[in-house]
Amino acid sequence: MDSLLSVFFICLALGAFVGFMAGLLGIGGGLIVVPALLYILPSVGITSAQLPHIAIATSLAAIILTSISSARAHHKRGNVPWGLFRTMFPGIILGALMSGFIAEQIPAATLRQGFAVFVMLMAIQMAYPFKTESNRELPNSMILFVVAVIVAAIAGLMGIGGGVLLVPFLTYFGLQMRLAVGFSAATGLLISLSGSLGYIIAGFNAPDLPEGTLGYIYLPALFGLIITSILMAPVGVKAASTWPTSVLKKIFALLLLCVGLKLILS
Repeated sequence: MDSLLSVFFICLALGAFVGFMAGLLGIGGGLIVVPALLYILPSVGITSAQLPHIAIATSLAAIILTSISSARAHHKRGNVPWGLFRTMFPGIILGALMSGFIAEQIPAATLRQGFAVFVMLMAIQMAYPFKTESNRELPNSMILFVVAVIVAAIAGLMGIGGGVLLVPFLTYFGLQMRLAVGFSAATGLLISLSGSLGYIIAGFNAPDLPEGTLGYIYLPALFGLIITSILMAPVGVKAASTWPTSVLKKIFALLLLCVGLKLILS
C-alpha cells in the first residue's frame, strides 16, 4: 500500500509538470509521461516484461480528459474540419483499437527501444519544426483511411495523441494550420479513448500485472496524472504569452534527446 501511495503522489507532481509543459510548449504529454513511468513503476513490482506496455497504456488513458478539453475549445473556434473527420473516423478507431493488441505481441525491450527512437525524432521535430503548409490537395478517401489506421496505430503504440504525426501530414496536403491542429485535437480524443480500450482488453488476462491495473492501465498513476495536469495546463498556457517558448522548446528537445538515448542504451 505504501508503494501505491508513493506512486500516486509522485504522479501528482509529474502530472503538474506535464500539464504545465503541455500548456506552455504545446507538446503531447506522452513524450514526458512514458519515460517517467518507465522509471517510476518498477517500484511497485511491475516486471520489465510488462513495464513498457503499462507505461504507454497509462499515458494514453491520461490523454483522454485533456483531449476532451482541447477538442471542445477548437470546436468552439470552428477549427475542426468535420467533413475530413468523418472520412478518417473509421481508420482512426481501427488503428487505435489495434494498438493494444499489436503492443501485446511486441517484446518489451523492442517496444521500449522503439519508443526511444520515436522520442528522439520528435525532439528533432520540436527543435526544428517542419513547415509544410502548401497548396496540394488531400488524397482520396481510401488513402486517408489507410493513413488514419497507420497514424492511430503508431500513436497508440507510443502512448501519444497523434498530433505530431497528423499535423505535418495534413498541412503538407494544403490544410490550414489552425484546421490541422483542430483536427488533431478531435482525433486525439478518439485515439486516446479507442487505444485505452484496446489496452484494457488486451491486458485483461495478462500475467504478472500488479494490483491496481485495469488491463494494462495502472490506475494509481493515472489518477495522479490527471488530477494535476488538468489544473496546471491553463497555467502553462498563460505563461506561454510571456515566456520565451521558442528557446524553451529547443532546451526541452535536447532533454528529450538525452532521454531517448538513455532508454536505448539502458
